Amino acid sequence: MSCSVQTSLRILSLHSPSWHSSSKSVPSDFGANTPCSNTVELLGKAYPQDDYSNVTEKILSKVGKNLHNKKHHPLWLIKEQVKDHFYKQYIGRRGTPLFSVYDGLSPVVTVQQNFDRLLIPQNHASRRKEDNYYLNRDHMLRAHTSAHQWDLIHSGLDAFLAVGDVYRRDTIDNTHYPVFHQMEGVRLFSCHELFSNIKDGEGLQLFEQGHRTAHKQECHTMEAVRLVEFNLKQVLTKLMTHIFGDGLQVRWVDCYFPFTHPSFEMEINFQGEWMEVLGCGVMEQQLVNSAGAQDKIGWAFGLGLERLAMILYNIPDIRLFWSEDERFLKQFIVPHIWQKIKFQPLSRYPPLINDISFWLPSETYSKNDFYDLARTVGGDLIEKVVLVDEFTHPNFWYSDRNPNVLLHDTLNHNMSDILVLLFAE
Repeated sequence: MSCSVQTSLRILSLHSPSWHSSSKSVPSDFGANTPCSNTVELLGKAYPQDDYSNVTEKILSKVGKNLHNKKHHPLWLIKEQVKDHFYKQYIGRRGTPLFSVYDGLSPVVTVQQNFDRLLIPQNHASRRKEDNYYLNRDHMLRAHTSAHQWDLIHSGLDAFLAVGDVYRRDTIDNTHYPVFHQMEGVRLFSCHELFSNIKDGEGLQLFEQGHRTAHKQECHTMEAVRLVEFNLKQVLTKLMTHIFGDGLQVRWVDCYFPFTHPSFEMEINFQGEWMEVLGCGVMEQQLVNSAGAQDKIGWAFGLGLERLAMILYNIPDIRLFWSEDERFLKQFIVPHIWQKIKFQPLSRYPPLINDISFWLPSETYSKNDFYDLARTVGGDLIEKVVLVDEFTHPNFWYSDRNPNVLLHDTLNHNMSDILVLLFAE
């Protein structure tokens, strides 16, 4: 039996000139799920399109921007702070930094790199086409910097940081954006490295044939897991204290990631509010083994650069990181990376609200399809899209929704473009 759903959305548009760019016509053949040609040209390579291809021109235009490598950009400042801390805090046997840093790895990865090698199940929700940007069934824009874990370990590295832009289809508001930046950290230990400073630790081992519990994997000894977990939490606590200041309150929340166990989220108390800042855990030994480091155990963490920058610099909207307005960028030109900065707002104009209602074009049409369409027309001037109503017809498959869209006043004429493209689908 088929039914139909009507959607109502509310679109909120920004009045801030810092996000304003010249108005451009929208190609009439745009479709979030319909490729315009047989191949996608990206970073000098051509990728054949298929039924999984869903990357929009808007997203493709962000590839190669590498905000984390632009000197004096707030994301560059955060990256440099973390890098500086690790370089100075952790020194190898030859007097050189223990951790290598990779911040220029291609954002185009295989599905195997992004999911399979990280032990993410075939039916896991994170693989969905609705949540990722696929070039085709085999290649995609990385959804996390964890996509490089296996390759870097396989190359022989024991300690590294990987930094880059990541891509996920997401809602439209001030804390979500389809492109953001992550830093991945990995540290592996041999038996000697882990137990050498432990009194009477000569007989301790990394591995055993045991059972998986909430606190350890079946192949790890409890002694090894406790030391790895202690080292991980100590390293991250020192990092966050160095960034946010002495006296920082930290707490750990148990969670789940397919590629670590046990897994944790780190929360900090900043200005009286608890905030989640990163995820981490003891790496799944199956992943470590498959990458060629069978005699080692390790930890991994992943943090969002935007998340830290928004907290540290009091930046209220994630889209500001893409601003080319000098009034924004000049605030972060400082003599040294550790100088304290507090973002100064650029505009105080009120927002503009528009309501639209439409029947869904097909049963497979997702909310992220509409978000991509709205971003193509309005760019970053669309501050928020909120689903305010939904109607399901009992006898037909048609769907109708009513979104509320907050828009910049200069984009009123583009509301018609959104509707034209929506109905064209």
